[in-house]
Amino acid sequence: MPDVKQNTVPEPDVPTGDPPSTAGPAAVIASIAWISVAGLFFFFKPVEGGILGLLMTGLIALLPIALLWAAVSMSRSVRSLRDEAARLQAAVDAMRNAFVAQNKAGAGSLKPSVEKKLDEIAAAQRQTETALAMFTSRRDATQAGPSAESKAALVPPQTVAGDEQPTLALGTPAEDLRPPLSVADFIRALNFPETAEDKAGFRALRLALEDRTTSKLIRAAQDVLTLLSQDGIYMDDLRPERARPEVWRRFARGERGRAISALGGVRDRSSLALTAGRMREDPVFRDAAHHFLRQFDRTIQEFEKNASDQDMADLAETRTARAFMLFGRVTGTFD
Repeated sequence: MPDVKQNTVPEPDVPTGDPPSTAGPAAVIASIAWISVAGLFFFFKPVEGGILGLLMTGLIALLPIALLWAAVSMSRSVRSLRDEAARLQAAVDAMRNAFVAQNKAGAGSLKPSVEKKLDEIAAAQRQTETALAMFTSRRDATQAGPSAESKAALVPPQTVAGDEQPTLALGTPAEDLRPPLSVADFIRALNFPETAEDKAGFRALRLALEDRTTSKLIRAAQDVLTLLSQDGIYMDDLRPERARPEVWRRFARGERGRAISALGGVRDRSSLALTAGRMREDPVFRDAAHHFLRQFDRTIQEFEKNASDQDMADLAETRTARAFMLFGRVTGTFD
């Protein structure tokens, strides 16, 4: 089995300190020499003044020795304190080095776990937002309706009695004989093909361009998406905050202002700043943007009448809807 490294603090390298002091032997020699000199001095010169003189002479003789040994004792204490401080410093340095080494060794294993936890939290948040944004009403859940593949995306115009015109000899136009564009194809077309191999996307786009109403929106969206790409703004890079289907319905039914402020979910500052600047400086860009907003407004009014809440949520995820949210935020549609 591989060796397992223990998280222990290595033994500190305790400094050996200075070489043994010679103060003690030197003090002994100095004391002996001083006593010898003092003894010879007092031997050849008798002490005068009686007992008081003897005490003063003895004090004078012993005071230098006492001071000498006091200095020796203090030197030993200072030396001991210095050695203890050096040992403590070595221990602190060893603990600090071990702590730094453990942090470096554990950083590699800690970072992935933290990033994994953050990714899990972000994924759970996205799932919650999706569930809230795609929450369907009780009417849609309880009533079985036609599928998005067969249900018409736009309400066909109603023929008003009295406005009927006699059929021309040329017969019924071909576009009137064509089946209406389904909701699924309508949403797929507004998102445009994902890749060159997206056959379903190109098929839906072709059908949408054959529809008179949808084709106007498709071409307007294509124009603004092309103009935005010139500034490096792509709808796939935007991550707008999702709005609930009922907010989209309020917009489709004509509500404006704070009631639909949730539709302005684009928060990318650089994209908003670039778009706003181009709207001010480029009249062609500005006209294309306003034309796109008008077409989107007209089309979603008809789409909302046949669309379920799930269909409205799917529409909000398309590139065309993201472009609408971007331009709507810049032009103040949601203020």
